[in-house]
Amino acid sequence: MAMQELCRVESRVQVGPGLFALTLAAPALCAVAQPGQFIHITCGEGNLLRRPISICDVDGDRMTIVFQVKGAGTEWLSECRPGDVLDVLGTLGHGFDLSKLGDRPVFIGGGIGVPPMLLTMKAARAAGAQPEAILGFRNKDAVILEDCFRALGETHVCTDDGSYGRPGFVTDLFQVHVSDCTAVCACGPKPMLRAIAQIAEAAGVPCQVSMEERMGCGIGACLVCACELKLREGETGVRYGHVCKDGPVFDSKEVVW
Repeated sequence: MAMQELCRVESRVQVGPGLFALTLAAPALCAVAQPGQFIHITCGEGNLLRRPISICDVDGDRMTIVFQVKGAGTEWLSECRPGDVLDVLGTLGHGFDLSKLGDRPVFIGGGIGVPPMLLTMKAARAAGAQPEAILGFRNKDAVILEDCFRALGETHVCTDDGSYGRPGFVTDLFQVHVSDCTAVCACGPKPMLRAIAQIAEAAGVPCQVSMEERMGCGIGACLVCACELKLREGETGVRYGHVCKDGPVFDSKEVVW
């Protein structure tokens, strides 16, 4: 059940070009937050729709979010300062199923899909797994959270232009490591997720993906964030799920790519 909490901004850090990290005092939300979930934030009086932001980390009563400025709402959010209070709805959506990860899960993030993988990897490590991360970015300037991931397990970084880490895409690295992992969790652009799902399925490795879609209400009422899912046995026609309510995390075999 989603709840509304007024959360005080504890810190604001610019982590890259157009990329910001906010740490919020959010005791009620932190108490129920699950890896892969998101929160919905009111971003100024003139912006009627809340903005969905994935949960990057939880430490006690403090929650960290990392986001990219993409419009008026996130620009307003990026200008918040310590002491400001945000109207937050959460925690929302279904997160990653940690019971399906096994001992050697791989966590893959692409661009702004990297932040939600941090809490997921942290939870897997706390559960006794030996997690590994593969992070992909456009270039060196876009690299975020690398040290945080390295503190949790072996971490590989690649960039599209080869300016940092290994040149190429996360799928190239995943091809190398897929035979050694017990499961994969991924978040990023849909073409990346589709390719990861194909590699995982060919190798017989369970795969969970966090889908990114434009959201309106965040609770499944407005139907903006529909995505097509495969029919279950006995079903006919077309089946849709809603990323905000049924997701954002899905078994990759459910998704119609």
